[in-house]
Amino acid sequence: MEKYDLAIAYTWEYDEDFVALIRQMAQEHQISTCVFTEGNIKEITQKLKRRNLAIVSYLDRASDASENFLETAHILSRRNTKIFNPYKLVQHAIDKANMHLEFITAGIHTPYSIIIPPFSEEEEIYISLDDLAVLNRPFIIKPANTTGGGIGVVTGAETLKEVLEERMTNHEDKYLLQEKIYPQILDGKRAWFRCFWAFGKVIPCWWDDQTHLYQELTSEDVTRHELGKLFKITGKIAKLTGLDFFSTEIVWSTKEEFIVVDYVNDQCDMRFQSFHYDGVPNNLVRQIVFNMIKVIKRLRAQHRT
Repeated sequence: MEKYDLAIAYTWEYDEDFVALIRQMAQEHQISTCVFTEGNIKEITQKLKRRNLAIVSYLDRASDASENFLETAHILSRRNTKIFNPYKLVQHAIDKANMHLEFITAGIHTPYSIIIPPFSEEEEIYISLDDLAVLNRPFIIKPANTTGGGIGVVTGAETLKEVLEERMTNHEDKYLLQEKIYPQILDGKRAWFRCFWAFGKVIPCWWDDQTHLYQELTSEDVTRHELGKLFKITGKIAKLTGLDFFSTEIVWSTKEEFIVVDYVNDQCDMRFQSFHYDGVPNNLVRQIVFNMIKVIKRLRAQHRT
């Protein structure tokens, strides 16, 4: 039987550099790896069915994009394979309506929001002008489950007509209407942060919501601007969701509050900054991979005992 410490599935061409880095760093730590792609997934699935292949841990960056990977995902989730992130937990965590309510209960600050049901369930809804007035203008219209790269998000909505039209776009999804949050300016930078929860560790960084550019957040930055809550808030979100790897967006607002504005992104864009102007700083990607490798080492040790 073939056995690997880590299997990585991907379909996005821009994941190739990330996957190559994982395999390189894994080899340096004597971690065995294999890769599942559109080209070999049918063969992989047959090997798993015949129990000719065993996987200790699985980083799945494919089954959300291609149904060809779903059967493999189902097989591995039924076996003693550690899935990064567990599928059942992902479905709950990426629903922004679920997370909005859970964050409020946990004491995590979020934008003032109105949650409206899917168009497919209720074609007609009532939202008063008073409700819209509380949101202020412009406000944000955001689908609860359509994720990734701001897909489906309207950031400058002004009218109820826009709400009614937009909810028909993803007619089976709930929608959130949210107040627009404005960041303070720290050292000439917008106080908008993308925080990664990476296999037990918090990795926060500057992330400009207008340019989408990253900068590393130094320990000096954290101390000087009193940003320690970024770690506490991200850790609390990790505890609520149970996920291994995700990102969240947190703003130090003009109201002097840390506000979580984009709750849980489970498929993090790991393009390198050295290759893409809006990519993640290379050093941070290496930290994320190293954190994963440490977890896999512990899992491998458990499998051997």
